[in-house]
Amino acid sequence: MRAAFSDALVRLAKADPTVLLLTGDHGYALFDDFRRECPAQYINAGIAEQNMVGMAAGLARVGFRPFVYGLAAFIPVRVVEQIKLDVAHDQLPVIFIGDGAGFVYSHLGTSHQSTEDIACTRAIPDLAIYSPADRFEVTAFMELAYDSKSPVYLRMGKSDRGDVHVALPPVIPGNLLAAKSGKVSDITFIATGSLVRTAMDIASENYPDAAVWSAPCIKPLNSQQVATICKQSQSVIVLEEHSVLGGLGSAITEIASEFAPVRILRIGVNDRFSHYCGTYEYLLKEHGLDRSAIELKIHDFLAVN
Repeated sequence: MRAAFSDALVRLAKADPTVLLLTGDHGYALFDDFRRECPAQYINAGIAEQNMVGMAAGLARVGFRPFVYGLAAFIPVRVVEQIKLDVAHDQLPVIFIGDGAGFVYSHLGTSHQSTEDIACTRAIPDLAIYSPADRFEVTAFMELAYDSKSPVYLRMGKSDRGDVHVALPPVIPGNLLAAKSGKVSDITFIATGSLVRTAMDIASENYPDAAVWSAPCIKPLNSQQVATICKQSQSVIVLEEHSVLGGLGSAITEIASEFAPVRILRIGVNDRFSHYCGTYEYLLKEHGLDRSAIELKIHDFLAVN
């Protein structure tokens, strides 16, 4: 995914000299190609993320197209106020890249684990939120972010869980993308980011008739499409490497409660911090987001009439 992000960024910058990359002292190896191909379009703003957002806003006002990169714990979480007031309020075309969302920076502790970034940004007006699941979705939504000429937050997990698609899917802003086809059945999966691949594997093995939908666009979200999916299902399982409060599960539940009431199981991070540091796989297990724990949650949920 990160390679696809780098390739897309280099391609956009070479085609448009107004594209700038601003980084808060992160991503050195990731941006080797960018610095080699577009050295005059690279700005290391240092460990001063709030100033960096203000700088990006000023550059956007005079015609540049800034991409602002940082770890998701800092971009957007540390700079929510600046995103709101400096960028979104005036609908400036700044694209924020939050890398390593979720538990990927596991050993660095709570300060570097980002499981609240969607919740922090969903309520900011005029800010789109993208959460791609594989390299194909990264490429498509980098292009969409650039073409939109409006504020965007793109959430990217550093851990690559494998491809979801076999080719670049057609993208319509707000639409869910089919990750696994299925029939009208008792259960439908909707997932985003790193857990789309997990949802596909669980569905393929345990619920072969179930459809799996990827939600690479958290905001806007096509309410009509979500409502149709909910109407065709008796139970909807939503998976995300993010808090169960304010993320994709909340968005799906809000739509369903208004247009198509259905039983929904929200699988994500419960309302607590990590108890320990450890590997990425360890933290998924601690928070009940490893495959076996997810399968048990689904089994118990479906067993209740």
